[in-house]
Amino acid sequence: MTRFLRCGREAVLAEVDDLDAALALYAALRAAALPGVTDLVPAARTVLIRFDPAVTSPAAVREAAAVLEPDGRGQAYAGSVEIPVSYDGPDLTEVAEHLRITPDEVVARHTGTPWTVAFAGFAPGFGYLTGGHPSFDVPRRTTPRTRIPAGSVGLAGRFSGVYPGDSPGGWQLIGSTTERMWDLDRPEPALLLPGVRVTFKAVQR
Repeated sequence: MTRFLRCGREAVLAEVDDLDAALALYAALRAAALPGVTDLVPAARTVLIRFDPAVTSPAAVREAAAVLEPDGRGQAYAGSVEIPVSYDGPDLTEVAEHLRITPDEVVARHTGTPWTVAFAGFAPGFGYLTGGHPSFDVPRRTTPRTRIPAGSVGLAGRFSGVYPGDSPGGWQLIGSTTERMWDLDRPEPALLLPGVRVTFKAVQR
């Protein structure tokens, strides 16, 4: 069941039951390319549909989106990236103990299965990655850190992610990368956009 909420003159928020439904709706909206729609912003349970009010209206967007039939089989595809990671994170051993495996097996599982950017948030360039090995369901730290360095690779719940800049955070840190998640000198500053497939590669530094 999709609930539509008007957001000013230029957007409609589609609210669904869970992340899988949000990703399926996002993929269907991308494929439909509705007239006048200028941007789609997926989140954990919503998709924000932005449009040009000179071309279409909130009612028309809502009506067109409501009749779409997301197949629920997958996510939009927006390219792929490989991120080199030095698995030297301070929480790698703790994550291994939580999963009752070795640190090397954590690395093997993190690199062995592709991830997909479900949505962006928290900070510019931060992508919430879903997929990965099905065993990953890791609690956040009970006490968040006041500063996490840019490039830290973490796990929280069923998500993985890379911190784009120095910031506080409560994710379990298993590694780090020199790859820039957010760079204003690039045509598209964010490396990780919704729908991008991500593969992590273990490297030594």
